[in-house]
Amino acid sequence: MTHVGTTHRPLIALTGATGFIGQHLLRELPKRGYRLRVLLRRPSIVPMQSASAVVGDLARPQNMSAALADVDAVIHSAGLAHTMSGLPEDDYRVLNTEATIALARAAQRAGAKRFVFLSSIRAQSGASADRVLTEDVEPQPTEAYGRSKLAAERGLAELALDWVALRLVLVYGPGVKGNMAELLRFARAPYPLPVGALQSRRSLLSLDNLVAAIDTVLATPAPLRRPLIVSDLGAPTIPEMVAAVRRGLNRRPGLIPVPPALLETVARMAGRMDMYQRLAGSLVADPAALQRLGWKPPVATADGLAGLARG
Repeated sequence: MTHVGTTHRPLIALTGATGFIGQHLLRELPKRGYRLRVLLRRPSIVPMQSASAVVGDLARPQNMSAALADVDAVIHSAGLAHTMSGLPEDDYRVLNTEATIALARAAQRAGAKRFVFLSSIRAQSGASADRVLTEDVEPQPTEAYGRSKLAAERGLAELALDWVALRLVLVYGPGVKGNMAELLRFARAPYPLPVGALQSRRSLLSLDNLVAAIDTVLATPAPLRRPLIVSDLGAPTIPEMVAAVRRGLNRRPGLIPVPPALLETVARMAGRMDMYQRLAGSLVADPAALQRLGWKPPVATADGLAGLARG
């Protein structure tokens, strides 16, 4: 794909532009030389100077040939999020699997050169993993969300279109919601926290590092046709995350090393085993394959968390 710095500024169709990740892509990708055409469910005001096309519900889209005319690539970030737990498996299948494959087929018919699918590490693993995850580890999703993302990846692999599925770990940045927002609230608490002895490690992903990853895969000249893990380099412990957030607030770490077994007992008695398991389980992902394509993440996790705390 012809890239920035040439006479052709690539035209990218973007779904999910009103979401947490999509809004950031809408702001940052034009700075890297891309033109964006935002695909929308209904007419609305799109910030910046992006063109837009109304395609309706992606499960039953309209006007796709016109919406995708002349695009160089598609970035598909729309879909049901993992935080929407409790939804029927069929909802995930329709919106995360079938709509993705239908959009990719439309992109193929329109002559797009690459389809960038924002998948998830949950396509490969449950909430924790007992080994470092690479793309070579056999996928074992544990819930409807992860299964729907993996099924979409496998559907893409059956098409003639060049595609890449970015398996994102937990993403953080301004406006983050869900588990990451809960961790930030926890770290911002004004009192010492009893997690100093936890040794679990968690891979995280800065929004800015994700933008750089998308830029890398859009600019890669060779066919991809594969999943790629995207995470910051290194996986901090929970105490390191708390310390980074508190550094951003100009506060001391304030961590007390309570034995994990005691923490688990207290969490069980308080009915907060869900939170304890998120804190005590490790999920470490290795983005070495993406690095081999030339990706250089601009943000270190500790600095990203400190900056997010400063807001």
